[in-house]
Amino acid sequence: MTIRLLLADDHTMLREGLRRSLENEGFEVVGEAADGEEAVRLTAELLPDIILMDVSMPVLDGVAATQRIHAEFPQIPVVILTMHADQSVLGDAVRAGAGGYLVKDCTTEEVVRTLRLARSGETALTPELAASMLTEVQRLPPEPSVAGRPPEHVVTKREEEVLQLIAEGASTTEVAERLYISVKTVKNHLASIYQKLDSRDRTQAVLRAVRMGIIRLD
Repeated sequence: MTIRLLLADDHTMLREGLRRSLENEGFEVVGEAADGEEAVRLTAELLPDIILMDVSMPVLDGVAATQRIHAEFPQIPVVILTMHADQSVLGDAVRAGAGGYLVKDCTTEEVVRTLRLARSGETALTPELAASMLTEVQRLPPEPSVAGRPPEHVVTKREEEVLQLIAEGASTTEVAERLYISVKTVKNHLASIYQKLDSRDRTQAVLRAVRMGIIRLD
């Protein structure tokens, strides 16, 4: 199935290069935005499957645009694109609800992999994003329990294993292979985890699990 993509970057040449590369990989670029405000407007108008969003843009920056899009269209994942793996930007992207994070010197293969992962509902937890999440967690107070239960009793042992692998950057397929279970079973575990941790996606679930001491981000 073709993935409908919205590109948001204020550099025309970069957008053109990304469009060509991603169309060659089977994506359909349905729109291009030169600033964050236009990205928000085109999202509402075009309802793309996924958005590749630059951070540094005029009118409205990419993180603020991501936050607005995520609030209004939580079903549309946004992958952040930036020049540098800046920890503060990474933290802002996590809080805004980004479904992935890419630095502009990455390869086309990395862009394609991250976009496909995010489209399938998987946050692409790169080492940089994981480190940012750890920094973010350290700034927040701990969550010792859910509904009065101690952390070790909130999720099952298998769900804890799934969470730990997700936090280490494994995809659904990779989790299934490493735990010798089916992809469908992994997805069922994730659905249970989201419900138990009152989380809407992988990033939020991992953040809460770390804060509660269920898993660790080293």
